[in-house]
Amino acid sequence: MKTSVKKIVTAVGASVALMSAGQAAADIKVGIAGPMTGPVAQYGDMQFSGVRMAIDQINKAGGVMGEKLVAVEMDDVCDPKQAVTVANRMVNEGVQYVVGHLCSSSTQPASDIYEDEGILMITPASTSPEVTGRGYELVFRTIGLDSMQGPVAGNYIAAQKPERVAIVHDKQQYGEGIATAVRDTLKDAGVDIAMFEGITAGDKDFSSLVTKIKQANVDYVYYGGYHPELGLILRQARQSDVDAKFMGPEGVGNKDINTIAGEAAEGLLVTLPPSFDQKAENQQLIKAFNEKGEDPSGPFVLTSYAAVQLVADGIEQAQSKDPYDVAKALRSGSFQTPIGTVQYDKAGDMKSFEFVVYEWHSDGSKTPMN
Repeated sequence: MKTSVKKIVTAVGASVALMSAGQAAADIKVGIAGPMTGPVAQYGDMQFSGVRMAIDQINKAGGVMGEKLVAVEMDDVCDPKQAVTVANRMVNEGVQYVVGHLCSSSTQPASDIYEDEGILMITPASTSPEVTGRGYELVFRTIGLDSMQGPVAGNYIAAQKPERVAIVHDKQQYGEGIATAVRDTLKDAGVDIAMFEGITAGDKDFSSLVTKIKQANVDYVYYGGYHPELGLILRQARQSDVDAKFMGPEGVGNKDINTIAGEAAEGLLVTLPPSFDQKAENQQLIKAFNEKGEDPSGPFVLTSYAAVQLVADGIEQAQSKDPYDVAKALRSGSFQTPIGTVQYDKAGDMKSFEFVVYEWHSDGSKTPMN
């Protein structure tokens, strides 16, 4: 009943808009919501780069059902409260599709608003299972879940036969969630978890944590969170002669960690999406990024591009701009994108997604390990 009422309201609103425009074609607004400023703005740069390129290329190819895509860009700083403000602004702007948000802790409260207001959202970066775990019709993603990524990391560590592992997280939805998934995988493998401890995001002094890690005499340290904190932890740990191997999720796989950690970043293990920019079928697209002087290698660049493409393909397949019709088309179709073939399950998650373990180097390059 809720959906039907929304669809009627949407249809009436669209009819009024069409009449007021004198039957002229209207632009399709695509909201981009993510961090343009703040400590993880580097990831937002990837997101905005991918979305802008997709919109540009789709418009050059004729648009969607004869209409142009128009970006509505907003900065949520990866802050939950600001994300809610941004989501309400998207509603007021008349946006029907959003690519975002990036941080899981921002995506989840924003998605509540989008679902209530009939706006289809595809997050290219949020991995928390809770984002799609609430049975919403209009919430999708173009990345895997922590429940996929955590076991990849945990099984890799377990295969190295460590004696003891320390797990640290930033006490946020994403960081603690992925750390918990790794811990559970290691426990199932019979690995001794020496410590499971949270730090506060934004802190600079981790001497107390480093002391605990050193006293725990661990082989591996897994960190759930983002690169600003892990960069400092790495540097301070190496200064204290901690020789444990460190590992983290895609939230630490950023070249800026090298600026923070310096040589201490060498040998860091990171789980990331595959290097989509290396796939042969994507080279024409990669050339377009390079010609604009943009780096297409970041983990969220092509997942963001794919999100826009899925919006466009979903509209074309549904032959409708109604977000509910598009959502139905996305769940029933199969779509070829730069991140591979995308098929969705009922929750709005991709039926398959791969995470790869890489070894990070102090020059910002990485080597696949599995």
